[in-house]
Amino acid sequence: MSAAQVWIVDLALSRDQIERCDRVLDAAERARADRFLRPADRARFRASHAALRLILADALGVAPANVEFAVGPGGKPELAGAARGAADFNLSHSGARALIGLARDAAIGVDVEAVRPIPDALRIAAAHFAADEVSTLARAHRNVIAHSFFGLWTRKEAVVKALGSGLSLPLDRFSVSVPPEPPRLMRAAGDASWNLSGPWSLEELDCGAAHVATVAVRSADADITRHRLADDWPDHLG
Repeated sequence: MSAAQVWIVDLALSRDQIERCDRVLDAAERARADRFLRPADRARFRASHAALRLILADALGVAPANVEFAVGPGGKPELAGAARGAADFNLSHSGARALIGLARDAAIGVDVEAVRPIPDALRIAAAHFAADEVSTLARAHRNVIAHSFFGLWTRKEAVVKALGSGLSLPLDRFSVSVPPEPPRLMRAAGDASWNLSGPWSLEELDCGAAHVATVAVRSADADITRHRLADDWPDHLG
């Protein structure tokens, strides 16, 4: 059994708080933030990455600005410098929520999505998801299909992000259960290089009525604890 922590973060911050977040980011993070066209998207990127630094800094015993990152072979960010290999982590943000996962001895992936109307949910699902997932989604009542679609999306994305395989793993080559069923990996097929075999733990996370979220840990019966950063978390960035 592996232990994992998942942190829910509120990204609705004041201008002063965003400025505090910006001070702990490195040049690459600031450059990435500046590529967003909408000011709200730039602010949420800065806030979510500052929150990641705060959580990792607490786990590693360093200052948030001193956390070092590298990019893994599949494109997944990982710790660098003296902390290389100390833990696996993952970040997702959508709307006013961020989700941060941290695990010491297992791969972890998280995904959060803001639920919104999606009239072409079945068309998108048919183009990207596995046939058994699409069939189950098609039977969902129209009042809940958006929630089921985004819930399904977070389950698949959490698995892909735990693997660190990025776009190299087609989403139709494996299937997961469809909400409201509890999350679990149902089927994995194809190239062994994707390495989906072995035990997995998937859990839904409550991020509020307007969001759906999933954490995936590559371990059997992972002990996943849930946390929420206090509203004044930017004040602790130093």
